[in-house]
Amino acid sequence: MNLVNYNEDDLPIKDLETIGLAAGGQLLLNVDDLKALLSGRRTGLLELHDLEAENIRIKSINAKISLKPNEAGKMDLLIHPIYRKALTPDFLDDNEAQQLQKGEVATLLKTTLDNHGNKKEMLIEYDAETKEYIVSDTEKILAPDMVNNEFLTPAQKEAYRKGKEVEIADGTRFSYSGVDHHGIRSNKIALVASILIDGGLSYMVYKGLNALFNKKQDPKTAEKLSPGYYNALKDIENQRSFVPNQENRSYTRSGGSR
Repeated sequence: MNLVNYNEDDLPIKDLETIGLAAGGQLLLNVDDLKALLSGRRTGLLELHDLEAENIRIKSINAKISLKPNEAGKMDLLIHPIYRKALTPDFLDDNEAQQLQKGEVATLLKTTLDNHGNKKEMLIEYDAETKEYIVSDTEKILAPDMVNNEFLTPAQKEAYRKGKEVEIADGTRFSYSGVDHHGIRSNKIALVASILIDGGLSYMVYKGLNALFNKKQDPKTAEKLSPGYYNALKDIENQRSFVPNQENRSYTRSGGSR
């Protein structure tokens, strides 16, 4: 789960204008890509224009973009192009790398050591669009406390952080994805995820979700959303009079858990 971490005012508009994704101070991004950026994720593939690097000018290129805070507290724009060949992380062997590239597995969990010799559990995925391995620290993956107004158990939250599928009582199945621009995949086209922050619930509405890894969404099942989903939407609607510019943002309800 990725909450909205940044505001539109944080975006490096000039940099976005330089690559053709903004003009006259106005963004030229669709809602899903904007939401991905503001949530700290990568966008989908975009056509970028007039890139310059080391005296090389590229007229047009397809790439994904993301944001990263710099030491000055501003946002740096990161560009993720399509690589000719994937660069395999040192902690993956050839067989593991091929499993990911061939789509035989969605994720692999590996334990590595950080610069201080401490063990870290890493979740590795493969982005077939950019031919790049995506590595996520499982401790930094934010698992929702609730989905469709149903609390997740500690075991379900741990499974989510490890990239495994989680199923709740209403039949909704979902999993974390550092590759997908939504940051989450599901057997349903939509869900509402919530997390407890400072005694209140912060909501994220996900719509147009992609299918779970190597599975197809059955249209009838995917579009049939549970009462819990609609009840969560009602909770969000009750907050609209208090939160400006609510569309596609997180919503916080004070008062703790239900």
